[in-house]
Amino acid sequence: MSAGAQLSVTDKRRATRHTVDYTVLAEHRQLGELELHIVNISGQGFMIQGEPAIERGERLVIRLPVVGRIEAHLIWTHEGRAGFQFERIIRTTDFLKLVETLQPNPRLRPKR
Repeated sequence: MSAGAQLSVTDKRRATRHTVDYTVLAEHRQLGELELHIVNISGQGFMIQGEPAIERGERLVIRLPVVGRIEAHLIWTHEGRAGFQFERIIRTTDFLKLVETLQPNPRLRPKR
């Protein structure tokens, strides 16, 4: 029996999150493709609207603009939301480009 995800990224729930409205297809090793609606993102992870049909600690692979394929682990679910942590931290320069791509409203983008 697995003891859950062994993540190399430390828990940084205080990381700045950026509001986005982005739908992505995620790959799960047993369930195949799952559609996720990302509502906020940080350099360490993201939150979706809805609760995926997977358990805490399970991993998905998603493809994001700028970043490409990246693995994420389900950390929590609560009242129709779920939080994922990336298996690695996204570099600041790549993250800023990513948010610019995902967030069409310039007022909601991070300041450079």
